[in-house]
Amino acid sequence: MTLPALELETAPNPSHSVIWLHGLGADGNDFAPIVPQLVDRTWPALRFVFPHAPVRPVTINNGMSMRAWYDIAAFDLNARQDEAGMRASVAEVETLIAREHQRGIPSERIVLAGFSQGGAIALAAGLHHAEKLAGIIALSTYLPAYVALPAERSAANASIPIFWGHGSMDPVVVPQRGTDSRDLLRSLGYAVEWHTYLMAHAVCPEEIGDLRYWLGQRLI
Repeated sequence: MTLPALELETAPNPSHSVIWLHGLGADGNDFAPIVPQLVDRTWPALRFVFPHAPVRPVTINNGMSMRAWYDIAAFDLNARQDEAGMRASVAEVETLIAREHQRGIPSERIVLAGFSQGGAIALAAGLHHAEKLAGIIALSTYLPAYVALPAERSAANASIPIFWGHGSMDPVVVPQRGTDSRDLLRSLGYAVEWHTYLMAHAVCPEEIGDLRYWLGQRLI
């Protein structure tokens, strides 16, 4: 079963896809409003896929059930990570990629994007995917610990372009967590285009503008 998702197409017969994962407690509708602000009319037709994460109990929120890509045990993101939950969500992303293949979009024309929790899964799925992808958009997020292991990273995406945006006042995924992830990825040979913005755990117009330029370079 493929996760339910909101889909937006910028024109008929899309030639590229962007699979965009929301943050904890949100759903696929969260980033849909960004599409008109982000898309340049000169781009080829795009399909944006905004999946809804499964509903699950989240320890950090007193076990309350909400849409989440994995459980979070503590505010310290370095604490025990829900690797099993992360791997399950990566498998869900693989299913979404396979559906885009069925609809005629090859991997090299698929971008994975995500905010916060969704960004962690976009990174994990993108680095692991067996075929070359167009890029990864990582917003206000961090790299799951297990993803740095050699067996988790595909040679096909060793040079995948990564856009990383982070707020300098982020109280949820603190900037140091982001820069540590960036530095680790760069030490492993990945090309991370790093941007910081004067904001908290959010997205801002300047970031959308930078992302528009970066994404335009990938849509060939």
